Amino acid sequence: MVPCSRSEAEQYIAGGYVSVNGVVVEIPGFHVVDQQVEIAKNATLAPALPVTLLLHKPPGFDAMEGDKLAMQLLTLANKFAADRSGTRTVNRHMLNQACVTPLETGASGLLVYTQDFRIHRKLLEDAARVEHEVMVDVQGQVSPEALDYLNRTPVVDGRAMIPAKVSISYDNSEDLMDNPNRKPMTGLRFAVKGCHPGQIAQMCDSVGLRVVGMKRIRVGRVQLTGLPLGEWRYLLGYERF
Repeated sequence: MVPCSRSEAEQYIAGGYVSVNGVVVEIPGFHVVDQQVEIAKNATLAPALPVTLLLHKPPGFDAMEGDKLAMQLLTLANKFAADRSGTRTVNRHMLNQACVTPLETGASGLLVYTQDFRIHRKLLEDAARVEHEVMVDVQGQVSPEALDYLNRTPVVDGRAMIPAKVSISYDNSEDLMDNPNRKPMTGLRFAVKGCHPGQIAQMCDSVGLRVVGMKRIRVGRVQLTGLPLGEWRYLLGYERF
């Protein structure tokens, strides 16, 4: 169909440009007898560009290591239907994906997987420069003194960290007047530099607050907004961390 060597033919197939009876086949050794084989009009031998994937992790999934890895959610069935990247999903997009934004197993929110060494370096090696926004539900009411303490330089695992910006997002104390059986809860917004699982829980423990829920909604300038729980999408070309 096109002038190419055997190795170039394999590149076309692995690139997702070849279909058999209308179904894309990405395995070069796929056995064909008399089926209809077609090659896409936009087929190219240009090197495949690395991709970055954004996942809305549900609670209970492990980010980087464990028995229930969030990476198993990176399937075509879980791709965000409203993904605006225009990128055709192929098998190679799921190969060598590295999670570069650690997150507690019990937390939900934005996870970033990437094949791009530049993003890998920025979010892991230069993590101290990237701000993460996390919404945290704690049991109890947060006093002005506790809030002031949370905004000071925290010590986590024996080392001083960059001070976080912590503010109150909600307080249900007024609701308790109508329902005294409910426990007091406060929502806190943490804007922290770097990505250190356990940091926020240790900070809250230091002022007597117990974390009951945590959700990361932003990494750098990239927002979780609009991405359903358990689904993923491609990082758009104009998005920057």
